[in-house]
Amino acid sequence: MKKNKGFTIVEMLVYMGLLTGFLVVLTQIFLSSLDVQLATERTSSVAADGRYILSRLEYDVARAQSITVPVALGGLADSLQLTIAGIPHTYQVDNGTLSLVNALGTNALNGVGSRVSGFSVQRLGNAGGKESARVSFILTSTTEGPIGPEVRTYQTTIGVR
Repeated sequence: MKKNKGFTIVEMLVYMGLLTGFLVVLTQIFLSSLDVQLATERTSSVAADGRYILSRLEYDVARAQSITVPVALGGLADSLQLTIAGIPHTYQVDNGTLSLVNALGTNALNGVGSRVSGFSVQRLGNAGGKESARVSFILTSTTEGPIGPEVRTYQTTIGVR
């Protein structure tokens, strides 16, 4: 008697079960790697924007002749205005974007991957001394992960040279 070569239905079901399990495991690995990539992008976006904003503030304040807003020592404001080469430069937050407004126009200082909130400036120093200010703000990523968005608080003290 001749045997037909081929697969039985039981062998096919075992094969399909193993293949399904393998595909489920691969899908979970793929989804996990996407979550890690998105989390890395959120963290990187917030960190890069924070470093850029702090560097820009330090650069502009160091070359400024004066800090005009906040006006009084110890005063608080939700914007920072400097005079650089006789031209006012104003830092202010509008709809989550920190903008620098000067004679050349308006420039956004944070990217689309983050929002700025809680921007506050306190004027520091002594009467007759060098002008300085404490700047603080919160950066939040625009995308959310399983545990929420990336949130970082930044604070620096900067002074006119």
